[in-house]
Amino acid sequence: MDLSLQAVSKKVGAQPWLYALDMDLRPDAVTVLLGATQAGKTSLMRIMAGLDVPSSGRVLVDGVDVVGVPVRQRNVSMVYQQFINYPSMTVFDNIASPLNLRGETGVRQRVQALAEKLHIEMFLERYPAELSGGQQQRVALARALAKSAPLMLLDEPLVNLDYKLREELRDELSALFAAGNSTVVYATTEPGEALLLGGYTAVMDAGELLQYGPTAEVFQRPRSIRVATAFSDPPMNLFAAQVQDQALVLADASSVTLSSALATGPVTAGLRASALRVQGRVGDVAVNATVALAEISGSDTFVHLDTALGAMVAQLAGVHYFDLGDAMPVYFRPQDVYVFDSAGMLALAPSREGVH
Repeated sequence: MDLSLQAVSKKVGAQPWLYALDMDLRPDAVTVLLGATQAGKTSLMRIMAGLDVPSSGRVLVDGVDVVGVPVRQRNVSMVYQQFINYPSMTVFDNIASPLNLRGETGVRQRVQALAEKLHIEMFLERYPAELSGGQQQRVALARALAKSAPLMLLDEPLVNLDYKLREELRDELSALFAAGNSTVVYATTEPGEALLLGGYTAVMDAGELLQYGPTAEVFQRPRSIRVATAFSDPPMNLFAAQVQDQALVLADASSVTLSSALATGPVTAGLRASALRVQGRVGDVAVNATVALAEISGSDTFVHLDTALGAMVAQLAGVHYFDLGDAMPVYFRPQDVYVFDSAGMLALAPSREGVH
């Protein structure tokens, strides 16, 4: 399905829920809607599905405007954060229901294969009420995948699953989406999920579409501070600086040589948490810091630091232990620095080799 949104907006009373936006979705790649709660992701998906009508603009499906066409007349599958299953049907029959409606053959094999992918094959003869919330969500996801609709909308479908299962399913979903024939739109609040799914990412905030493009490109070259903040977990470290004589002068009086000429004046510099290190190398810039908090999460350690540049977070691979109040320098490469101008727009991005 070719899906195109043209100047689509949504108001509820006088309150804008979506500001006018344009987006041409790629049928050959997952489109990720990335943004915090109330960014407008669900509102946009409801318009795509036909559940809501936009206040203005056009929704084109294969070149035909479908605004006003009710959802029951569209071939769309949607999975919400809160699972929806048929309580009187077994898990098998829930997953098989769209296949049976189309009169397909090989239903049992297809259901079995999807159930195995989603780790619910042992529950096929149970009823939804006998399952945990996470298991029921996987049933709803399997049914949506079985439907093979031209448009598949997934609104944070993994949010109710445990961490380990989310990690497993992200990889498997990428393969399932690639093997299918659906245009897939996937909403998430997690930047890491967008990176794992790849494809294209639309960064949204407070009803605005801030940037849309190939996921790696949007991550590596965020158009603005707002995009960089939304597409970074932990948040990008931001600090005030000055451009003088083709160098970036920081609050602690250290300087960073810039790879491109920028206008003299105040700017905001940015560093991703993964760009900070506790052991320096030749050419690194050192920043004196004091440990305010150290958190171990999975295979990474997140160190919260007080520095002359402001509060910062360093993401270190592996498990590290620090005492609160420890004084130590942290280091970064000059080529890892982002620079945003006085309007908050990107003025200089790291080279691809410098992105962590």
